[in-house]
Amino acid sequence: MAVRPFKQVDVFTATAYKGNPLAVVLDGAGLSADDMQQFTNWTNLSECTFVLPPTHADADYRVHIFCPGRELPFAGHPTLGTCHAWLQAEGKPKHAQFIVQECGVGLVRIRRDGDRLAFAAPALVRSGPLDEPEVALIAQGLGVDRNDIIAHSWCDNGPGWRGVMLKSAGQVLALKPNGAILAGLFIGVTGPQMGFGKVGVIAPRDAGADTAFEVRAFFPGNNGLAEDPVTGSLNAALAQWLIGAGLAPKHYVAAQGAALGRAGRVHVQQDGADIWIGGASVTCIDGLVTL
Repeated sequence: MAVRPFKQVDVFTATAYKGNPLAVVLDGAGLSADDMQQFTNWTNLSECTFVLPPTHADADYRVHIFCPGRELPFAGHPTLGTCHAWLQAEGKPKHAQFIVQECGVGLVRIRRDGDRLAFAAPALVRSGPLDEPEVALIAQGLGVDRNDIIAHSWCDNGPGWRGVMLKSAGQVLALKPNGAILAGLFIGVTGPQMGFGKVGVIAPRDAGADTAFEVRAFFPGNNGLAEDPVTGSLNAALAQWLIGAGLAPKHYVAAQGAALGRAGRVHVQQDGADIWIGGASVTCIDGLVTL
């Protein structure tokens, strides 16, 4: 075992303990995949990352991203939280405009957006509408009428997210999903804020409005259906779907986590061919870990 620099970071929030926490081991040298998995399981967090020197000439650092039970090729809040921790630990980017992360999906660009960081959404593995029987099953599992789902799509950038839009943010917040019906599914649910737009015609958000959409993410957990506080990968895929379908403007802010007592804010911006997913991060624990 060795003493290693360690940070615990709250992501997609500027207020500590209101976002999605992430454990970051800033020196993963010499650790096996089993070591990383065991430590990740011990933290009892949704993800833990381990930073290593890059193997690609264009990358600034390499990261292994683990969740309980397995390694992930990519995830959104671990990407932003790891970059925040790396920069705070005096990491020096090779490029003037971007920080480049090397991970399981290859190279991921991250840019500074004021006090926030943002990553370029990776390409979808699968898109297009869901099959109608599956939509009906999701409606049943969410406890809503089928007609309350006004749009739906595959939002698969790795985890296999299925995205559905309800008529309002209030409906999203009121959901009490049935884990037995939704077993094994990764479900992303979104709904527009009141006054944000009409069904199927989402207008630019009103001046002074905090957020445009409410988002919730449900996925298979150790004890049935689990809910993620704030989900970068899902918001990236939702943005690609909603903007591409004309259901959202090219720049908006999504809220996530209210149902769990959090106040996550995900900033979405289309810039040319790229959709950038950004948020603030706050370091809550800064020290050393023996691992």
